[in-house]
Amino acid sequence: MKIQTSAHDLRKVAGQIADFTFGMDLTWDWPGGVAFYGVCRAYEVSGEKAHLERMVNWVDDYIEVGLPSWTVNTCAMGHMLLTLYEQTNDPKYLDIILSKVDYLEHRALRFGDRVLQHTVSTRNDFPEQCWADTLFMAAYFMLRVGVMLKEKRWIDDALHQFFWHINYLQDENNGLWYHGYNHINKDHMSEIHWARANAWAAYTMSRVSREIPDGYLYPSMMHIWSSVRDQLAALKMLQKEDGLWGTVLDYPSAYGEVSATAGIAASMVIHGNPLHSKYIQKALEGLFENIGENGRVMNVSGGTAIMNDIEGYLEIDCKWAQGWGQGLALAFLAAVIETVEK
Repeated sequence: MKIQTSAHDLRKVAGQIADFTFGMDLTWDWPGGVAFYGVCRAYEVSGEKAHLERMVNWVDDYIEVGLPSWTVNTCAMGHMLLTLYEQTNDPKYLDIILSKVDYLEHRALRFGDRVLQHTVSTRNDFPEQCWADTLFMAAYFMLRVGVMLKEKRWIDDALHQFFWHINYLQDENNGLWYHGYNHINKDHMSEIHWARANAWAAYTMSRVSREIPDGYLYPSMMHIWSSVRDQLAALKMLQKEDGLWGTVLDYPSAYGEVSATAGIAASMVIHGNPLHSKYIQKALEGLFENIGENGRVMNVSGGTAIMNDIEGYLEIDCKWAQGWGQGLALAFLAAVIETVEK
């Protein structure tokens, strides 16, 4: 895969983004979970010990003041804990990881064939709804724990979540994903092909395909490989001239959104189709145009529920730095660094 950039330049930009991220006022929730996942990916390709030390200090301070209750969204913080445990072997991180998995396995709200309901609080916020976001916050995390600890039931449960989210959320006619599905009403609510939902799906499916040992032995993996293949085939045709993807993918006048662009392009890198190089290159150039000198990732849409109509998505502002924008940008840069250094 040919990408026109240098690892040195990529590392410099990734370092700036990570530095800005550490200065954000993040909490133990999904914005921090995605942000620090990205920092972990940057650490994996750079070996920058300062990143690890700053994450350890942040987590240890949070443990001291007290952790929140678990939800699907707060489980996103488990990604950073996996890196900290792998690097330090400190059992306190493993204890929290196992507590999160125990919640997902035994206490998290589920519906239908044990599909995880998306939860953002300890209340029943969205009865019998599955969102693409759950794949990053919970299912991919559960799979990573299962792989690390060689616990097949967690791998199986994670793949089960991917199987059902694909069935509920992917539009078989065009390969794109809906934001969510309401199992009570048997519909996709506003039926919007939201870009960041597609990024959550594409990125996590590509990572699962890369990380699970002997993936061909799991029947669900065939489903995942076909799903992400068809999704990326559709997404490449919807990229804008400036390299970004619109916040509503199939609405040409939708504004370009950087966090979705980073997640989608990172998926393309990981997926490894050499014919995707030109789309990745455009996305990389588009990302660089949206990174401030201080490492702030710009033009990232704010937190987005499943809105009632397309106007709801188009009116979400892009003014502020967001943890998910920082994290997905770092995930994209890390994937490119790994590729150019091969």
